[in-house]
Amino acid sequence: MIAPSTSSMETQAKLVVESPFSNLSSSIVSTLDNSLKQFSHRSSLRFQTLATRRRISLSAAATTPGPSPIQDEHRKPPDLQTLMRRFWKVAVPYWSSDDKVQARLQLAAVFALTLGTTGITVGFSFLGRDFYNALANKDQQQFTKQLLYYLAGFAGGIPFFVLRDYAREKLSLRWRSWMTSYYMDRYLKNKTFYKIQSQSTIDNPDQRIVDDLSSFTGTALSFSLTLFNAAIDLISFSNILYGIFPPLFVVLLAYSLGGTAISIFLGRGLVNLNFLQEKKEADFRYGLVRVRENAESIAFYGGEENEMQLLLTRFRSAFENLNQLLISSRNLEFFTNGYRYLIQILPAAVVAPMYFSGKVEFGVINQSVSAFNHILGDFSLIVYQFQAISAFSAVIDRLGEFDDVLDSSNGKGHRDSKEEIQLSFCLISCSNGLDSNGSMPLSKRVKLLHVEHLTVQTPSEATLIKDLSFEIFEKDHLLVTGPSGSGKTSLLRAVAGLWSFGNGAITVYVRAGGDLDIPHSADVVSHQVASINETVGNSTGRRNSEGVIFLPQKPYMVLGTLRQQLLYPIWTEDPDNLSDGAKQSDSLPFLTHARDARCVNEKPKKPTSDDLIQVLNDVSLGHLLSRFDGLDSTHEWSSVLSLGEQQRLAFGRLLLSKPTLALLDESTSALDEANEARLYQLIQAAGITYISIGHRRTLYKYHKKVLHVYTADRTTAQHNWSFKDVEEDPKYNFSWQ
Repeated sequence: MIAPSTSSMETQAKLVVESPFSNLSSSIVSTLDNSLKQFSHRSSLRFQTLATRRRISLSAAATTPGPSPIQDEHRKPPDLQTLMRRFWKVAVPYWSSDDKVQARLQLAAVFALTLGTTGITVGFSFLGRDFYNALANKDQQQFTKQLLYYLAGFAGGIPFFVLRDYAREKLSLRWRSWMTSYYMDRYLKNKTFYKIQSQSTIDNPDQRIVDDLSSFTGTALSFSLTLFNAAIDLISFSNILYGIFPPLFVVLLAYSLGGTAISIFLGRGLVNLNFLQEKKEADFRYGLVRVRENAESIAFYGGEENEMQLLLTRFRSAFENLNQLLISSRNLEFFTNGYRYLIQILPAAVVAPMYFSGKVEFGVINQSVSAFNHILGDFSLIVYQFQAISAFSAVIDRLGEFDDVLDSSNGKGHRDSKEEIQLSFCLISCSNGLDSNGSMPLSKRVKLLHVEHLTVQTPSEATLIKDLSFEIFEKDHLLVTGPSGSGKTSLLRAVAGLWSFGNGAITVYVRAGGDLDIPHSADVVSHQVASINETVGNSTGRRNSEGVIFLPQKPYMVLGTLRQQLLYPIWTEDPDNLSDGAKQSDSLPFLTHARDARCVNEKPKKPTSDDLIQVLNDVSLGHLLSRFDGLDSTHEWSSVLSLGEQQRLAFGRLLLSKPTLALLDESTSALDEANEARLYQLIQAAGITYISIGHRRTLYKYHKKVLHVYTADRTTAQHNWSFKDVEEDPKYNFSWQ
């Protein structure tokens, strides 16, 4: 959310840091009362400065560029009903969660302190009346007495204001921590993060988790306290104002209703402009992070000029939107500033005739001004805080949209299950199906993969592979070949559970924990799952624990030590991998991720340091130990290691985790033939069955089956693939030459 103007931003920043008892000028009491009023609205005003600081700092990188600028320009702001629905949906879960007892107790304490500050403000209103009466009557003794009362009020009132803000900030932090854990769990569950990135469902999910959640929790609490304070103010000061001069109510009501209507009219476009500004600035940050992540490639290409143009285009889009936002804010400020300053003299002008006629004392004028300001401020929250409300509405809109996407991705039935690839995991059992003498027939082999009538499509429903059927048994290493774009990688994604577009069935037979010991029976106990979403959704580590690992062409390098690179993804998340400092600072229970007990129980035994060193030597990476000072050194591994070294490191992970089935997507493309041969020999010796995608003829040596995929022909219904033994392929003999 963008602050409307520099002047207003500075004013609001000043209000945030001021003491409620500062700026004593012409009269102690009048300024004190105004400062107390400012302090009561501090909660909502602080949102502007928080948003400003957040925009100035570079936050986490965006993960998807999001919709096109054309879509942005035609985006309609949400209506009030949608905003309220989204606010309720985002806000409610925490207050009914496992942390609800602590949350409700802290919220009650915050409201109690807020009630106390309101009582202090009312008390100062009466002190101000007596103080001014003593001053007008030139009663020095009474004046000194009232001044001492004020000093006592300072000492007793300041702790209430400070503790109220401290309690609110603590509750806001606790709420944000819970919501961060809650949203990250849903974001990573069921491969939702992958779907959002691959389908560009929404823009910048990272920004919504980091920035928008922080703004939402802090501002929701602040506005809640402001509304509560306004309600108490209204009740307290209405009595005072009505007792002074009832016609002031009529003036107050007409003034506040008219001001609210004009503010809504002048600021009606701010919600959408704030929403777009968040997105456009996140897109600009995303472009900068892309330059950092691909610095070497850009430097090799000499693409600095192109990147400069792309970045300036994104920044110009943010600049133009911000310019429109400033214009709208300027128009609103013209009115709100005049509205705010006019009320300083309006109540005094109405009550002055009564003072001149001797019907009221001078102190009553000050009290009427104070009461009028308080009540009008309560009636005029929309006028005073319209820019903050519009900015907060944009946050609600973004989080609500994100929440809807998470529900859709994690829910059932968002697509017809008949139109999805059905993925099932079956656990191989060694307790059933033995012959009468207790032995297994020699003719039986262990089936690992069964593909039935599989049709793979793109999200736009273009067919890649038609009606594919085959079976893979243990050690039937399969090579998948074909022209680029024919659907080879999409096939592996479907087997891995990342691709659901198409139809047909895939059954993966695995042993729990990736145990590769040959069982005495090839019978299986089926663990049938209705859809791919349910299959993958059980746990983020579910597929790994079931013994299927995917190696992409460019391996993923985690943020951590060399040890963690090798242990990923099976053991890296163990609590014993955290530093002592990290454990001690984790005081909230929901900030500790509880792993699926099934995954924990089925994980292989964690390798020792000697095991890790041996694997590094096996994959010809032993030199990394001396180059980077051992296993516990931390570097930006994707930058300091070549692609060939990263691919060998990925094979080291594979050897340590020992899966039942490995899916290799051109995983040796950056290696020479000698290293390629060594790695394939290592995983063969480890008893790992693998399916490889590749174009080199040398790969035929390390496989027993070959699947050729051809570019699909839309004019025919015939399948576009062939499956055979590798010895039957003409390229096999050629590969030995």
